[in-house]
Amino acid sequence: MALLAYAFAAIMVGTTLPTPMYALYAEHMHFAVLTTTVIYATYAGGVLAALLGLGRWSDAVGRRPMLLAGVAFAVASALVFLFADSVPVLLVGRVLSGLSAGIFTGTATAAVIEAAPSAWKTRAAAVATVANIGGLGAGPLLAGLLVQYAPHPLQLPFLVHIVLALVAGIAVLAVPETSARTGRIGLQRLAVPPEVRSVFVIAALAAFAGFAVTGMYTAVAPSFLSTVIGIDNHAVAGAIACSIFAASALTQVAANRIPPGRAVAIGCAILIVGMTILTAALYFSSLGALIAAAVVSGIGQGMSFSRGLAAVAERAPAQRRAEVSSSYFVVAYVAISLPVIGEGLAARLWGLRTAGVAFAIGVAALAAVCLVAILVQESREKLSAST
Repeated sequence: MALLAYAFAAIMVGTTLPTPMYALYAEHMHFAVLTTTVIYATYAGGVLAALLGLGRWSDAVGRRPMLLAGVAFAVASALVFLFADSVPVLLVGRVLSGLSAGIFTGTATAAVIEAAPSAWKTRAAAVATVANIGGLGAGPLLAGLLVQYAPHPLQLPFLVHIVLALVAGIAVLAVPETSARTGRIGLQRLAVPPEVRSVFVIAALAAFAGFAVTGMYTAVAPSFLSTVIGIDNHAVAGAIACSIFAASALTQVAANRIPPGRAVAIGCAILIVGMTILTAALYFSSLGALIAAAVVSGIGQGMSFSRGLAAVAERAPAQRRAEVSSSYFVVAYVAISLPVIGEGLAARLWGLRTAGVAFAIGVAALAAVCLVAILVQESREKLSAST
């Protein structure tokens, strides 16, 4: 379990590694925030392609072959970034990174849970969550420190990640196969049965709001820091991006026993607070408020996403749980791409500060709609139970 958790975290590091480096790429290749958001968002295309096209393969061919394929895509992505000299090359690197993440998201989660010793069975899902989100948070922190304080800022982070990924491959090879290989190769179906739809819509909207924020912090927060706040430090930019993932990971573990409906409502309320703080951070050019917004938003996102998934899984028929969960993840990964591109377009039209404030207001409004919908739904259920 420990070896697989390491492999999971090491591969996810690579998916957020470029975050503090986008400003350097923009400087060297002469592009604006909109191009940065498009480069970032192509990652989601790779993730979705892997989730839908390869999501069921590990049940048929085994966890190890698919995890090794994920390692191969991660190494290929790092090699592309290592020699990147144009925007199209950066796009290729992001797609490869997305493919590695899409394979690992489902396959490594299942492998960690299956490999857990009996004493860890009840905590194995939490271990997988921490490995996943922890790796995402470690990527910008590691890259920020290397870019700011080490030589060769556009190459060294990817050399380090190649080493981490190769060690991950060795870890995967060292672990026995955990799958019974009973599934069939094919495309992952997406569907939401009628009995799940009311819960799914609310949970998916909350996930959309939360993932839009994580996407914004991963793609645009370094630009906020340099352009709006006036601090040009890549290590700080990486730490800010890291903080939202760290807060999310810790919250997902801590909130595991809160009833799903209540947790999603609380998460949406916290997300609204986070967006209010973000608006103040941009308006007053405050570093402290920008960091606070990341932490608060991470708490809201972690709670609403993880417990929203639990709510959907509870209502879904056992034989259709995989396709419902996949539908939920598709919504989440669309959320880290389209809103961020919208942010880039708005920045071109209105300026980065105004675009950021508009983004925060939009996310807060979506979270408020989810919160009201949950409260109305709970009121109806209580009324129905009393009558």
